[in-house]
Amino acid sequence: MLADKDKVVTFHYTLTNADGEELESSKDRDPMSYLHGANNIISGLEKAMQGHAIGDEFSVTVEPAEAYGERVEDNIQRVPLKRLKGLGKIKVGQVLNLQTNKGPVQVTVVKMGRFNVDVDANHPLAGETLTFEVEITEIREASTEETGHGHVHGPGGHQHN
Repeated sequence: MLADKDKVVTFHYTLTNADGEELESSKDRDPMSYLHGANNIISGLEKAMQGHAIGDEFSVTVEPAEAYGERVEDNIQRVPLKRLKGLGKIKVGQVLNLQTNKGPVQVTVVKMGRFNVDVDANHPLAGETLTFEVEITEIREASTEETGHGHVHGPGGHQHN
């Protein structure tokens, strides 16, 4: 079975930046699963997965346009502190996951005020050329429910509570 539309693909990865610095790895935890063709992972990585089989190991370098986009230098937004209740003590440099009307986004705190927080709304990896070392560990047919919801259910995917 190959990675293709409506298949659940499970894989381990190690992510490095253009300087070869390791940013993240799944090697010491459960592998990641996604629904192929549902835009659940960055487009450059999903394109590279297409047609691969269980056991395949490969490396792919993804330019910013097919990863987290180019950096927009003036993408600073002011958020009232009252909207951030429940996130604990917030500090400059911290990455927050915020819910917006366009879905969840990651932002970086750049300035703290008494009533507001200024955040850089660029994804923390925006503008970065990224390299993924990938090992595909499982491929299966997606369930009707998964294709209907547009994401994987269960381990490595999304849980409905």
